[in-house]
Amino acid sequence: MTQIPSHMKAVQLIGHGGLDQLHYRDDVVTPKPADGEVLIEVTACGMNNTDVWVREGAYGSETDPNSVSTWRRGRSTLSFPRIQGTDSVGRIVAVGDGVPTERIGQRVMVDFSIYNRPEGDDSLADIDYIGHGRDGGYAEYQTVPSANAYEINAPLSDAELATFCCAYLTAEQMLERAQLSQGERVLVTGASGGVGSAIVQLARVRGAIPYAVSSAGKEAALKDIGAEAVILRDTADLVADVESVVGAPIDVVADLVAGPMFNDLLRILRPEGRYTTAGAIGGPVVELDLRTLYLKQLQLHGSSQGTRTDFRRLVRYIENGQIKPLLDRTFKLSDFHEAQRTFISKTYIGKLVVVPDQHWQAEGARYGQS
Repeated sequence: MTQIPSHMKAVQLIGHGGLDQLHYRDDVVTPKPADGEVLIEVTACGMNNTDVWVREGAYGSETDPNSVSTWRRGRSTLSFPRIQGTDSVGRIVAVGDGVPTERIGQRVMVDFSIYNRPEGDDSLADIDYIGHGRDGGYAEYQTVPSANAYEINAPLSDAELATFCCAYLTAEQMLERAQLSQGERVLVTGASGGVGSAIVQLARVRGAIPYAVSSAGKEAALKDIGAEAVILRDTADLVADVESVVGAPIDVVADLVAGPMFNDLLRILRPEGRYTTAGAIGGPVVELDLRTLYLKQLQLHGSSQGTRTDFRRLVRYIENGQIKPLLDRTFKLSDFHEAQRTFISKTYIGKLVVVPDQHWQAEGARYGQS
């Protein structure tokens, strides 16, 4: 039986601000599973944009886009110190009351969503997430509701499994909201990032045809995961380039960049096309010509996270080998500042994963470190 220590190593976010607000500690009390919960020994945890935006308090408000606000905007469940980290993978080492002891030893991937709704209700209106409303996986151990810990059977390493959860769940819900279907063409911005590369793969699973917008040097990698073609984002005329490369109408735009290109993306859509977004790394405040919206009969969809149904579909895709991990590299938990600096640089393709130091040789070292 695994010996569970009384204290553990973890990265705690102590307030909004820069990297100095992230403290690596070795004296954090190891959590204990409450009723209906499991304790997971974390072996890998993926990094996401949400970690950075929450740390910076960069979500603004509906009346002031520059105000310091966390992910839930004015009704935050975030308190400090908080252990972030959504994409946890590991093994169950203890269970709370009401959870079968047979679960101990299972390798699991965590559904990071806190649904605040009963099973069967797929509304995301009041959703929260692990790593925000409660402690996440940038630690040696974490507790989660037993229902959120999915046993996984796939010939992938734990670090590879940690690339899927947040990015692919978000991507799947984006495509679900936009009702992307077989044979349709989807233009994906930010395609080399975690969510963008997930959209490319998940579009192919649906039988759709993805076209990627990205920076130079990433074309081969994006085509390798399913992009039909790549359009460079720094082009002088995005609309003309997409028309030249695709040569047919775009049914759906899956946008993670926004900023100055937002209006061009609406121009690119065919009449009655659909725009779906879950991020705005190029700038969240955009100019919208409402005439383009209503004269072209467009649909605009905002999306964040996904449903239980989406997550179960994602697990099935993984176990069936329909999607593959895009793991750029791993970092030791103790090197968290370096990991986040690399993440912010966006000079990689796919995902970065953090591995607790005690599991580094097994799960981290073989994937390299900058």
